[in-house]
This record gives sequence, structure tokens and C-alpha cells, in this order.
Amino acid sequence: MAALSATETTTLEHAGAAPMLAQVEAWAAVNSGTGNLGGLKVMAGLLADAFAALPGEVRLVPPDPVESVDAAGTVHMIQRGDHLHVRVRPDAPVQLLLTGHMDTVFAADHPFQTLAWREPGVLNGPGTADMKGGIAVLLAALRALETAPVAPRIGYDVMINSDEETGSHASAALIAALARDKTAALTYEPALPDGTLAGARPGSGNFAIIVHGRAAHAGRNPQDGRNALLAAADLALRLSALQSDALTVNPAKIDGGGPNNIVPDQAILRVNMRPATAEAMTAAEAAMRAAVAAIAREHDVHCHLHGGFNRPPKPLDEGAARLFALVRDCGAALGLPIGWKATGGVCDGNNIAACGVPVVDTMGPRGGAIHSPDEFLIVDSLAERAKLSALAMMRMAEGGSL
Repeated sequence: MAALSATETTTLEHAGAAPMLAQVEAWAAVNSGTGNLGGLKVMAGLLADAFAALPGEVRLVPPDPVESVDAAGTVHMIQRGDHLHVRVRPDAPVQLLLTGHMDTVFAADHPFQTLAWREPGVLNGPGTADMKGGIAVLLAALRALETAPVAPRIGYDVMINSDEETGSHASAALIAALARDKTAALTYEPALPDGTLAGARPGSGNFAIIVHGRAAHAGRNPQDGRNALLAAADLALRLSALQSDALTVNPAKIDGGGPNNIVPDQAILRVNMRPATAEAMTAAEAAMRAAVAAIAREHDVHCHLHGGFNRPPKPLDEGAARLFALVRDCGAALGLPIGWKATGGVCDGNNIAACGVPVVDTMGPRGGAIHSPDEFLIVDSLAERAKLSALAMMRMAEGGSL
């Protein structure tokens, strides 16, 4: 990869000088747990104002409805927050999709609500790394890109959703629509503390199986009952037995049961599955349906399966490998060693890759301990990652393709 040109150096100075830390501190002070609609509304407004600095259309997109099964087995629809969409130069020859999420895993009543310096240069706080820091990096890179002579050659859609932490059910259709015909995509999940990126990812599916049995007196006539809790437990064991090198299965929770003297007539089993390949995903769904049917037949109960695979597997295919190589080479030009490795986690990068678009989905700052009160952001990495993104975008614009 060529060394930095004078023009690139000037553009990257703009990226590194952006007020990213101040933005992270302001945004992380707003609780935007996925279920906190008030906090998400505030966050969406702050982001809309910030991204208005770009020369494009900024809009808030209403979320799609999301189905949920509660602990009583009732299926109902839940509301999510609006998503942010910014479109710039849709007719440019190179088109990118750039994504992030404004929600965190920390609910409005979670005790982790404040920022603290763990040590000089390491900021602890909710969403600092995952991923309000990533959003700041994305905006800084784009504002710098707009000062570059190659900017007219590149267009982009920015999508910041409100429900990534719960599976992007309310934004999946928006992601798929924006991914159409894109040259490449960058997503701003945090890199590991040493700068390593996530490569291949498994898929993920969350399922709730409602089991309806028949109540009876546990002492007087238990034979007339059909124990839904027992059927759910049997199903959990059968699904766990599907585990293989290509599939992880986690029976996570059973809701149901009641007084000891009543045969329970309802239970809800919740399961997460993570297939390594598309073939494993298809096989897992078929095996789950077969197991549910067998449980219904053998326990004489009724079963209703809800949910599905909302994150398809993300292999490191040829297009993704070329994009990773470009990012690696841009890192080398900046003096940043860039490596990647497979991970068991999932994100919106899975959904983008399923649309046939090459994606690197850990372009955010370096950080760690995400999804815990120990979450931290390495502040110096804000500038380094903003420069990395800006350079990668400029060189895609210059090359016209991967």
C-alpha cells in the first residue's frame, strides 16, 4: 500500500482533530438502553443534530414492529426507538453503507450510569466503546472525507439503529434496503483493546417455544395431566444434544410452573442457537422443528415455535478478504498493525454480509469489557480509528472498487 500523499495527510489531520471525546462524554451521559424509548428519543435528536454537519439528507425512520413472548406465554408487539438515516451523494460511482447503533444493554434502571477515568486515557462508562465511541469515529471520518478532493466520487448511507443490542428486529428491513448495490460496508463496533478486528462470525437465532399441557391435581389424578414443564425440559435436553463444531445451542430459560400440587399446564423454553455456516443454520432449524414435533407427540402437548435466525452467519469470503486487506494496508500506512480473527459474537455486520456486501464490522475505537459495568474506551484510539476509516474511504473512492 502506498505511503500517505500530502492530500491524504491533510484530510487525516481533520479526522484526528475532531471533538470525539467530548461527543462520547455527552452521548454516554444519556441512557439509551434498547427499551428506554425516552432516552433513545433524546439520543436520536443529538445524533441528528451532529450528523446534520454532513451535506446530505438526515431523517429519523420509524421502527418496524417486533414480536415478543412474555413470561405468561402471551405474544405481543413491542415498540422500539426511531433509527437515524443519512444519505449523501446517492449517484456517486462508489457507494458505501456505514452503520452503528445508538442503543446500549444498560436499562434506564441499571446502576451503571456514570463515567469515570480508570486511569489516564482509559474512560469507563456505559456505551463508551459499544458504541457511542464508534459513532463519534464514524462522524469524524466522514467530516474529514468531505474535505478531500475525492469526496464527489463517493456516496454513502449512514444508518444508526436503536435496537442492535436486541437483534435488530426493528431495523433489519432498513439494513437490507440500504445494503442493496453497495460497494462495501463499514460498521463501528469496537475493536479489541489490542486493535484486532472481528473476522468471520457465526449466525444467531433466538427462539421461544410455548408448551401447552393440561393441568391436574398432582396427588389425586396426575395421570390426567400433561406436564408442560417436563416437556419443555425434555425439549431443552434434545436441543442441547444438537451441539456440534458447526452449531452452539444454549437453552437459556424456562418460564412456567406453579404450585407443587398442580401439574403445570404451560411452560416457555427460550433457546439461542449459533450456526457457523448457512448449511448448519438450515439444518439446525429443521432439527429444531423435528424436535418440537416429537415432544408434542410423545408428551401429548401442544407446542408453538416463535422466533428465528435473525443474524445469518458471516463467513470471510473473497470480497470481505479484499476489504480487510484494504483496511490492513491503510493501517500500515498509518503505522497501525491491523489483524483479525473469528469471533463468536454477532452484530449488524452479519445482516449486511447476508446481502452480499463485503463488510468490516469492528471499525470503532479500541476498548473492552463491553456489556458490563467495566466497559472501557481507550481514548487515543478515537483519532487513530477516525484516520483509518477516512483513509479507507478515500482509497475506495480513488480505486472505484475493492
